[in-house]
Amino acid sequence: MTVRTLLITSSLTCFALPAYAQDMNFNRIASFQVADNLPEAQETSAEIIAATADGMTLVYTDSPGASIGFIDITDPTNPAPLGVFMPEGEPTSVAVIGNYALAGVNTSASYTEPSGFLVEIDVTTQQEVGRCDLPGQPDSVGIAPDGSFLAVAIENERDEDLGDGRVGQLPAGSVFMVDLTAEGLIDCDTARVADVTGLADIAPEDPEPEFVSINAENEVVVTLQENNHIVVLSSAGEVLSHFSAGEVTLDGVDTIEEGALVFDQTITVPREPDSVTWIDNTHFAIANEGDMDGGSRGWTIFSQDGDVVYDSGVSFEQAIISLGHYPEERSGNKGVEPESVTFDVFGGTPYVFVGAERSSIVGVYDITDPAAPELTQLLPSGIRPEGFVTIPERNLLVSANEVDDAGARAHVMLFEYQEAAATYPHLTSAGMDELTGWGAISGQVMADDGTIYAVSDSFYGMQPTIFQIDVSETPAKIVDAIRVTREGQPAQLMDMEGIALDGDGGFWIASEGRSDRLVPHAIYRVGADGAIEDYIALPNELLAVERRFGFEGITHVDDMLYIAVQ
Repeated sequence: MTVRTLLITSSLTCFALPAYAQDMNFNRIASFQVADNLPEAQETSAEIIAATADGMTLVYTDSPGASIGFIDITDPTNPAPLGVFMPEGEPTSVAVIGNYALAGVNTSASYTEPSGFLVEIDVTTQQEVGRCDLPGQPDSVGIAPDGSFLAVAIENERDEDLGDGRVGQLPAGSVFMVDLTAEGLIDCDTARVADVTGLADIAPEDPEPEFVSINAENEVVVTLQENNHIVVLSSAGEVLSHFSAGEVTLDGVDTIEEGALVFDQTITVPREPDSVTWIDNTHFAIANEGDMDGGSRGWTIFSQDGDVVYDSGVSFEQAIISLGHYPEERSGNKGVEPESVTFDVFGGTPYVFVGAERSSIVGVYDITDPAAPELTQLLPSGIRPEGFVTIPERNLLVSANEVDDAGARAHVMLFEYQEAAATYPHLTSAGMDELTGWGAISGQVMADDGTIYAVSDSFYGMQPTIFQIDVSETPAKIVDAIRVTREGQPAQLMDMEGIALDGDGGFWIASEGRSDRLVPHAIYRVGADGAIEDYIALPNELLAVERRFGFEGITHVDDMLYIAVQ
């Protein structure tokens, strides 16, 4: 069946983040950089993550580090390295039963010769205790809640440099299943392969299974991301149901990467789900990341028969926009890019956690009513959250963040469900009459009444803006966005770094120049309405010694302007 849902944003005036009361909230308590487990590696990553049954040890996959890492969280506020297991290949996913970690390892020689194996590791000794060959390149690994078997998504991914990056490209993917003994060891003699070809409307000959999840009735739900399809299998590998993931019409999105946050486009796209998680025995949630043609920038709850119970539409992305986490450079592709989705119950409340890969945000949804989930928090994650594990017995939520940066290394982040006010966000534009994105805040100045005025730098060069911020509330709120204009049009060639009040209701703006980008060094006088009224060029004495950058901070004292020059 084909599922199509129409989602229109009717009014932004009623959109707001939840009140941050002194009740139960998730707050970040620690982080662990995975380079501490591989100090000699030039690049590391934390991708898929799981926890031992006692909740005291985390296990994660590190693809660039070709390792499976272990973290001691006996004290969750002080996670400690426990070393790595090197599996002779690229680990792609891991799940844990008891004290055993089971990981899919990719050993493919090429896209046309995919191969891999399933390895089982004793977490305590970090020694291999079992191995099964796989019929191709593994992706997700899932273990049944009763510990009776596991399933592996055999993706056999396509070569994106061939055929315009489209499916189909053989060999086809499949779903591998194998039983576990009472001790939790793999029994390779019970291996079976579920054939999921011939089901999808898109490239039915070449399914690419992406993610698996198993419910308490031992039913396996599988996403076929590139095929925009979902399949439900029995533990024997029989197809119980299958259906298209459908498409969504979204109103009020940014589709142009032009250095401005303009949310006025309408698109119709297939969901193309990545991760999936059961929320009960008949319903599951998917994260609609997208790949070839789509990505609906949100998440969906389906029944296993294909009925849409809930779809977030643009609401998840808009909540992220209000917190300044919108990735403008992904506007032409998949926006906030939800990739991961996880379910668990904390304090009697059922939650779905949605990770927005490109926005470094985790959405926390109360799904007491699955038809009307409530967004209760947005948590700051590391760069590109990839996987999550929940440990409700210890009130812990853990994210694995895959990007290894020159600044913040790839790391694992720990959040605690605690009786306390939410500590994030610090600043939001929620509650404004119009949806207002923001980011790249540079200079700030405080008025006598305590109001802060802040400027955005050149990252949003097509939309230079002065933000008026009310700091009397927590979180602080952006209450106005004053667009800087020249002759009625958005001012161009500005890199606003400093701002000062001019004493007459307007502002002095210090713009940092870049000669290699034809951005002039200048001081601008800007009216209360944002219109540029005058400017002061950089003196020749300073231009003569220019290296690259220019003005930074600016302040106004009596009849003098003082400027910091970089």
